[in-house]
Amino acid sequence: MDRSSVEAGRGVYGISVAAELVGMGPQTLRLYEQRGLLEPQRTDGGTRRYSEDDLHRLRRISQLLDDGLNLAGIGMVLDLEQDNARLHAANTRLRARRR
Repeated sequence: MDRSSVEAGRGVYGISVAAELVGMGPQTLRLYEQRGLLEPQRTDGGTRRYSEDDLHRLRRISQLLDDGLNLAGIGMVLDLEQDNARLHAANTRLRARRR
């Protein structure tokens, strides 16, 4: 893992800041977490900490909602996109080894 991906995955924003950055309410972020669409990091005290990756995911959720998907459909799309990214990375590694 390179430094930029580590930094993008580090939870630094509190819920109110994260909500403001993506144009949503804090309760919406809690709902998405409850529905399994998002899993922010937690401090030892239980405070949610959102990363740049989380903010990107929240923006993607918003796009999918605008496209007319419901939360169950969004969960499926996000899972498929994640699987596709993993497969693409594995394919890239295999091709690099072949060379």
